[in-house]
Amino acid sequence: MEKRRFPDGFSWGVATASYQIEGAYNEDGRGETIWDRYCSVPGNVLNGDDGKVACDHYHRYEEDVELMKSMGIQAYRFSIAWSRILPKGYGEVNQKGIDFYSRLIDKLLEAGIEPFITLYHWDLPQALQDIGGWANPQMPEYFLEYAKVVMDAYHDRVKKWITLNEPYCAAFLGHSEGRQAPGIRDFSTAVRVAYHMYTGHGLVVEHFRKSGYDGEIGITLNLMGRLPLTDRPEDKAAAVRADGYLNRWFADPIIKGTYPQDMIGLYKEKGVVLPEFKEENLRLMSQKLDFIGLNYYNDFYVKADEKAWPLGFKIENPKYVPVNDRNWPVTEEGFLHMLLRMKNEYGIENIYITENGTSFPDVVTMEGTVEDGARKDYLKRHLNAMWEAIKQGVNVKGYFQWSLYDNFEWSFGYTSRFGIVFVDFNTQERIIKESGHWYSSVIRDNAV
Repeated sequence: MEKRRFPDGFSWGVATASYQIEGAYNEDGRGETIWDRYCSVPGNVLNGDDGKVACDHYHRYEEDVELMKSMGIQAYRFSIAWSRILPKGYGEVNQKGIDFYSRLIDKLLEAGIEPFITLYHWDLPQALQDIGGWANPQMPEYFLEYAKVVMDAYHDRVKKWITLNEPYCAAFLGHSEGRQAPGIRDFSTAVRVAYHMYTGHGLVVEHFRKSGYDGEIGITLNLMGRLPLTDRPEDKAAAVRADGYLNRWFADPIIKGTYPQDMIGLYKEKGVVLPEFKEENLRLMSQKLDFIGLNYYNDFYVKADEKAWPLGFKIENPKYVPVNDRNWPVTEEGFLHMLLRMKNEYGIENIYITENGTSFPDVVTMEGTVEDGARKDYLKRHLNAMWEAIKQGVNVKGYFQWSLYDNFEWSFGYTSRFGIVFVDFNTQERIIKESGHWYSSVIRDNAV
């Protein structure tokens, strides 16, 4: 079969996040984060795991950049640990934190790898959580203060900026379902958090524009299809609600400057306390962005369930659908559909795939290799779907595989391996997996 080539200048990268790889949790002035606190509570994370050491990237960043260079990686998306820069979340700047990321950025540029910085990938300083966290209406101003420090420090070398990673997860998984930090279970709080995060995003975009920085700014959303499990009308209606909850509640304010009316009506009907959606904040949220980052893993199937408050649905896989070790179905056609939807329904002009990947229980063979054919197959399916989207006119400018390394996978601890590089967490040895070697060949050929 003839290879499918990607456009000239297409950017091939990998992605990570600070708490998941850095370790060095109490070194060089870093402040406590909500994930440090969350991991300290028994039962929150599988096997009592935490990110105290993780991949020890804080100490091994030089060899990590060399490894990326050897793999042909062209771009690296990483996040800044807010509490390394401002240990309390505001006020005094920690120069050692500034210096660490400065060294990392210089090393990346020296290796010919473009840095993409995510300002917030879920590790809020605990000192800010102690005064209400993202539920505090002052939090957008704290976020702006932090962003100014980071942008002032690195804008001369970094040209790609992402404000927030997956605000859906930070808001709803962290504040309604409680299965991410800070572990709160209150739906009204979650809705308020989502609103304040977007107000903070808007303030940072406004600052970026007014400062006249050379570069581009965007946001990363996890948008994934929610499909009815059956043709029953109640399942179809549940899928619409699920789409509103995950996708439209987060895409509409950014693109249209409005929240979906059907979801506002549903939440009011269920007694959810909604924030006051101020025009000024809606205007801030919907400022034109240079790109939208899409994190896509899979579609899910939805079944109506009246007992599930307030949305009335549950997730259930159909029989015989292939899944990964997280029970996530493999649905590459959904990736194509979402990319087309971003272009056709939302009119998004520039898209980066900021995360895409899968988890399997990889093992090292007797020969010292990691043969992860299932992951390679997943990636091949999704890169082909992305190629098809580009062919149909979607302007996808780059792709970041999640993740470079096996890492601390949030509440799943170290049991869930997403890396194209295997990490032995006892020794910190790195082994490029079969999928990693294959990805290098894709980058070399700019084709799949």
